[in-house]
Amino acid sequence: MRVLVVEDERRLAVALQRGLQSEGFSVDVAHDGPQGLWLATEHDYDLIVLDIMLPGLNGYRVCAKLRAAGNESGILMLTAKDGEYDEAEALDTGADDFLSKPFSYLVLVARLRALGRRTGRRRPQVMRFGDLLIDSARHSCSRGGTEIRLTAREFAVLEYLARRSGEVVSKRDILEQVWDSAFDGDPNVVEVHVSAVRRKIDAPYGRTALETVRGAGYRLAADGG
Repeated sequence: MRVLVVEDERRLAVALQRGLQSEGFSVDVAHDGPQGLWLATEHDYDLIVLDIMLPGLNGYRVCAKLRAAGNESGILMLTAKDGEYDEAEALDTGADDFLSKPFSYLVLVARLRALGRRTGRRRPQVMRFGDLLIDSARHSCSRGGTEIRLTAREFAVLEYLARRSGEVVSKRDILEQVWDSAFDGDPNVVEVHVSAVRRKIDAPYGRTALETVRGAGYRLAADGG
């Protein structure tokens, strides 16, 4: 899932970005309300972690503007305040969930996963391609009933390709969805991860589900290869 973190405490924002990326999320970060609103408008996010106390434009106003514009991303609001009035206002402006600082990182991740399951695009959690099964809710993958162990990043690459099965997906699209829009490293990291996934889901089974389309990108065969 692609996540936007809007948080002006930079150390917390960086910690959240690194932690969520290690869980397989693609994460972008904004440090003020106007930047967060712009990113959420320009890009397609599954989830938004939105602090309430933000410079330029507070979280309530960012949330209200997004909902008024028809944005359906799941929104979890963060605040240093603790009280039922703050929670009520967050939910009334269109937030889906609320978490007070300081919070447990494990609880945050669990709430984001739950929010991703019940809001937004209502995407299918279990996808089948022939005998290849991908379960987004459980972060699991199997071929013919045999479990395949993938790293968080490998699973994120496979899941994104699965949701666009039959389409040719470019390296740039994968970088933006699985890493982040500001990624400035070696784009060949995509090739490395795709090759690793192919060695696990195809090679041992004599299949060719994950194809390389020269000069264009990658495609997951709808029939599972």
